[in-house]
Amino acid sequence: MLPPLRPITIKERTSLVFLERGELDVIDGAFVLVDKNGVRTQIPIGAVACLMLEPGIRVSHAAVTLASRVGCLLVWIGEAGVRLYAAGQPGGARSDRLLYQAKLALDESARLKVVRKMYELRFSGPVPEHHSVEQLRGVEGARVREMYHQIARRYGLEWTGRRYDPDEWGSGDLQNRCLSSATACLYGIAEAAILAAGYAPAIGFIHTGKPRSFVYDVADLFKFETVVPVAFRVAAQNPISPERSVRLGCRDMFRETRLLRRIIPTIEQVLEAGGVPVPEAPEDCVPIAIPEPEGFGDAGHRG
Repeated sequence: MLPPLRPITIKERTSLVFLERGELDVIDGAFVLVDKNGVRTQIPIGAVACLMLEPGIRVSHAAVTLASRVGCLLVWIGEAGVRLYAAGQPGGARSDRLLYQAKLALDESARLKVVRKMYELRFSGPVPEHHSVEQLRGVEGARVREMYHQIARRYGLEWTGRRYDPDEWGSGDLQNRCLSSATACLYGIAEAAILAAGYAPAIGFIHTGKPRSFVYDVADLFKFETVVPVAFRVAAQNPISPERSVRLGCRDMFRETRLLRRIIPTIEQVLEAGGVPVPEAPEDCVPIAIPEPEGFGDAGHRG
């Protein structure tokens, strides 16, 4: 078994790259995308936190092996990012972090404290006291609908609700298609950060019962300050290729806000609110790195 090329972190990486129509492979030691004409595009895989793979992409065993060794998350998505189908885990989770996360989720009192902290961060203020998780979800629904309306009005749009068929791209209106592309970008880097920190994407607190419940929890903490405004701004411009414009807009916004740098500390903040002592890290574990994305990266690459 080959040893890791270096510690599995996402420090000093760009956020994500979208790829479509080609074969990912390792040729002459380089990670490349080969198109139908045999043209190779080299990808600095060690500098990317997440590769979003659209329909038309085939991946060799060598490419998956190299991506896992350098800690780059591979995510298989639907056309233009309307769905996330599967993801490969880079480097493996940490048992101490998994047990800590599971203990918080299984303790109703601790879970409620985590949920309350999440809502306080999302809505920039206190939430109703003595509410259950289910009651807080109801309060969230009303606030979220109003936030969608406020951001839509900011860009001169009329918002009629989040409506789309995940199995049929193009079934939603322009605003919904832009939102689907934008949230796919956010889910990709949120999952990359969760896995890099050693946690489980499936163990959520507000969202439960899904393979990426915690991804949705974490992404929701940042959604309305980041990707939703990008999606509505692009929809208002009505460009020829709205999905690509959304990706480029999200890429620029991720860099400007240093979003990857913020995700892991925010995860720690909300989990610590549960009141369960944070376990000591094993002596042989890889320390969690705070990402600082710089340099290479085009969320619209070949997309």
